[in-house]
Amino acid sequence: MDAVIRVTNTLKSFRETRLSALRPPSEFFDYQRISRPADLNQATSRITYNTKYFSGNYGLIVAVLAVYALITSPLLLISLGFLVGGFAAINRFAPEPMQVGDHVITQKSLYTALFVIGLPLLWWSSPIGTFFWLVGASSVLILGHATVIEPGIESEYATVQDSV
Repeated sequence: MDAVIRVTNTLKSFRETRLSALRPPSEFFDYQRISRPADLNQATSRITYNTKYFSGNYGLIVAVLAVYALITSPLLLISLGFLVGGFAAINRFAPEPMQVGDHVITQKSLYTALFVIGLPLLWWSSPIGTFFWLVGASSVLILGHATVIEPGIESEYATVQDSV
């Protein structure tokens, strides 16, 4: 029961901190504010402002792409499930050494077996390639959006407020 309260409080604090930074879709997808930056300085200033202003939306984009990457890579999902499930099962069901025939099976030997099977399976599922795909896809989407969206009027006041 205590764990349920902890999870509920964690989700509530996550919603208050991260999801409160989400901008409405009408503002995020405002096609009237799309324009090509005049030069590199303007593109850099747009990226700087928009990554702060739309940080919640960009975080959501990264999360959605990460879920998509896991769903479309079943071997990666299986290997991560095997490792996480193995850790949970060993901690829950085998905290003490067990006697099986003439052998004593300890938690250390179970972890060793989990690593011997799980790490090659994880390596074979190419998590590094998935990670770099996630970084590349997120970068292209976020930097592309941040570059072409003109900052609103409030951005002029933000620079005045920063200098005070």
